[in-house]
Amino acid sequence: MEYTQHLEEVRRRQERVRPADTPRDVVHPLGELTVPEYVDAWAQRRPGRAAVVHDDVVIDYRELADRQARWAGWLRAKGVAPGERVGVHLGNVPEFVVAFLGSLRAGCVHVPVNPMFRHAELVHELADSGASVVVTSAALAQRLCDTAAETEVRTVVVLAGERDPLPVVEGVEVVRWSDTLAAEPLREPARDLDALAALNYTGGTTGLPKGCEHTQRHMVYTAVSASGANGLDGTDVVSLCFIPVFWIAGEDLGILIPLVMGGTTVLLERWDAATVVDLVERHRVTMTAATVESYLGILEVPGVAERDLSSFTAPMAMSFIRKLTPEIRRAWSQVVGAGSVLREGSYGMTESHTVDVVPHGLHEGDHDLLSEPVFCGLPVPGTDVVVVDPVTTEPMAFGEAGEILLRSPSIMTGYWRNPAATAEQLRDGWLHTGDTGYLDEDGCLHYLARTKEMIKVKGMSVFPAEVETMLARHPALDSVAVVPADDEITGQRPVAFVSLRDGSSVTADELEEWARGQMAGYKVPLVEVLAQFPLTDTGKVRKAELLGRAEALVTRS
Repeated sequence: MEYTQHLEEVRRRQERVRPADTPRDVVHPLGELTVPEYVDAWAQRRPGRAAVVHDDVVIDYRELADRQARWAGWLRAKGVAPGERVGVHLGNVPEFVVAFLGSLRAGCVHVPVNPMFRHAELVHELADSGASVVVTSAALAQRLCDTAAETEVRTVVVLAGERDPLPVVEGVEVVRWSDTLAAEPLREPARDLDALAALNYTGGTTGLPKGCEHTQRHMVYTAVSASGANGLDGTDVVSLCFIPVFWIAGEDLGILIPLVMGGTTVLLERWDAATVVDLVERHRVTMTAATVESYLGILEVPGVAERDLSSFTAPMAMSFIRKLTPEIRRAWSQVVGAGSVLREGSYGMTESHTVDVVPHGLHEGDHDLLSEPVFCGLPVPGTDVVVVDPVTTEPMAFGEAGEILLRSPSIMTGYWRNPAATAEQLRDGWLHTGDTGYLDEDGCLHYLARTKEMIKVKGMSVFPAEVETMLARHPALDSVAVVPADDEITGQRPVAFVSLRDGSSVTADELEEWARGQMAGYKVPLVEVLAQFPLTDTGKVRKAELLGRAEALVTRS
C-alpha cells in the first residue's frame, strides 16, 4: 500500500519536535565504505587511537587493521570463499571483533553464535546457516566440536593456549587462534556493500530461529544514523558494551557505532558497577546500554559522587524489570552530573538492525517517561514509521493503535532460505513488525505490545514457539504450550504446559532437567504436566486460560 500522503503529515509533525542537535539526513563521516574499510581509514587518520579495550588489553586502530587483514588472509588461504558462512561462538572479547571484521573483509558471511547455546540449539543454527568455519573458546571447544560433527562445519578455531589440549573429532580440523595470526594479510577488502554480510538469528511465532540477512550497507547505515539520532559527537564516541556482541544490539553498541565513527569500544563480559565506574573514568566512556538496576548499582558505589564521570553523556537504560522513573533520572544526574541524562534506549528488531526509533532529546519535563504507555520517540534519519490497521493495512489516525510498520535502509534483505516467512514479513518495502503501538500528535511512536509473544528473561528474548519446538522433541510428550509468567527476579519466566503420550510417566522435574541439556539456561521453562489442555472449538490451545496457572506455578517455585 502507498502511504505517501500520510507520511508527509507524519514527517511534518515529527520535524516540529525533532531535537536541534540531531541531523535530519544521514551523514557518513568518511563516505559509504564497508566496515573493514572504515577501520583501515581510521588506521590511516588516527593509528594510535584505542579501537578495542578489554581488561588490560588495548588494541589501537593500526593493530586492529592488521589483525582483521590477517584473519581475512587466513580464511582465503584455507579456501574459505566469499559468501561462505563463518561462525563466531564467543563472548565479548577482542577476537570476536577481529573475526567479525576479517570475515567481512574476505567477503564471507558473519554468523554470531550464542555461547550459552546447548547442543540442539547449536546444531540448528550451524546446520541452518551452513557455516564451514567456527571460532570458539577453549572452555566451549568440546561442545562446539561435538556439534560440528553433525553439521557442515569443517574447521574449528579455538582460543587456546599453546599447552591447552584441543578436542579431536573425526572429520573436523581443529586449530589454535594463534596459528592464524601469522597469515599473510588480505590487503584488498571485499567492497560490495549490498552482498550478504551477516546472518543474525531471531525467533518468532513459529518454529526455530530464522537467520535475518543483513548487508554491510545495513550495518553502516545503522552506525551513522544511530550516532546522529542520539546526538553523539563523532570520533569522541567511547562505547562501553556488556550487552553480548553476538546479539545484534551488542553488535551495534560494541562494534559498529564506535568503529565506524572512529571511536573506541570498551568490552565487558560481566557487569560490575565498581569496574564500570573505573572504566568510565579511565577511558572517558560516553555511552552504554544497561538495565535500570545496573545504573542504580553505580549510584551505590562508594565515593561515586567524587569520581569524574562527566564524559558519560549518553547512558541508555533497558527497563526490563525495574522501570526508569523521573526520580531515578534525577538521582542519576545529581550524582553523575547534569550533562548525563539517563533515558531509555531504542525501539527496533533484529530484522531492522534494532536502532529505528529513539527518545533522545525529548526528556524535557520528563515527557518521555511520563507519556503512556512506552514512549519510543522519533525515527532515526532515513527511517519511516507508520501504524496501520493489521487487517486492512490502512493508516491509523494519530493516537489510535495498530500494527507498527518500518521502512529503512537497514531492513533485512530477507530470512535465510525461508521465502515464505520473508514474504509474510516484508511487503511493498515495509517490515511488518507484528508489534502494536500508535503515533501521537507529534508523530512520536508509543509501543504497546509485541504480538510475537516474546518473553523477556533478564532482558534476553525467549520465543514460546522455539521452546515448544525443542520440548516437542522429547519422546514422552504429546502436546506443548509455553506462556509467560511474571517473576520478581527475572522479569518474566517461560512456563511450559505439557501432555504425555500414552504409557509415558516422565515427571515435570525430569523434563526440566532434560531441557537444561537442550537449550540455553535462560530459556529453560518451568514445567507442569496436564491431563488435558483447555481447547477452543477448533482444537487450538486456549493459552489465555493457562496464564493464571503459570503465575501460580512461578509463585510456588
